[in-house]
Amino acid sequence: MSGCVFAVVLLVLLQGMLSSGQLVKISTSNLAVQQEIVDHHDAVRRGVQPTAKNMLEMSWNSEAAANAQSWADGCSMGHSPQARRTITSSGCGENIYLSSEPDSWISAVNSWESEVKNYKYGYGPVDGGVVGHYTQMVWYRSHDLGCGVAYCPNAPYQYFYVCQYCPPGNYQYAHPYAEGPSCGDCPNDCDDKLCTNPCTVVDKFGNCASLKSKWGCSNPMIGKWCPASCQCEGKIN
Repeated sequence: MSGCVFAVVLLVLLQGMLSSGQLVKISTSNLAVQQEIVDHHDAVRRGVQPTAKNMLEMSWNSEAAANAQSWADGCSMGHSPQARRTITSSGCGENIYLSSEPDSWISAVNSWESEVKNYKYGYGPVDGGVVGHYTQMVWYRSHDLGCGVAYCPNAPYQYFYVCQYCPPGNYQYAHPYAEGPSCGDCPNDCDDKLCTNPCTVVDKFGNCASLKSKWGCSNPMIGKWCPASCQCEGKIN
């Protein structure tokens, strides 16, 4: 092996080792990194304007994190299909972030939050700006969060960050949260402006309120199709 070729190979190996070392610092297998991600999301959710009366506090979800890490490891550098965004209790939404450097998770979350400048509550995107990453972050009932990051050496942007939010948000024609005094819908289940009483099941149909009113939850099919409407009285759903 010539000296020039050896030097190139050595440089590639050193770059790979350096990248692996940097990735460890932002790996979501680290409990401190998990908490940092959750805390920063909660800070954004706590600070929405206008204030939210039904905004849930977030928790780390290992199932969502495993899905996010698996998708990041594939280095597609794009969104996963819906089938790759499900946990036992629900489907999930997703945000992604690409970087040429091993940015902190704070930088990734801040990039999504920055879309708030394009968003007007009750109206939606302003001047066609992108808002979907921000609105998913502050979707009131998306309380389970899991994230992953991968080093993708063959991609133009070599670091691929993925977060999944469960249940998903960004429903068309719906607001990300209900405007009102902080914790207005959960006065007895509140932690610093965020509700702590999530409904942990999801209705399978959008008209469950009317189905429940007409047939009642004693009907076995209504109980099966509309578990949130039937089981989550007094909880954020």
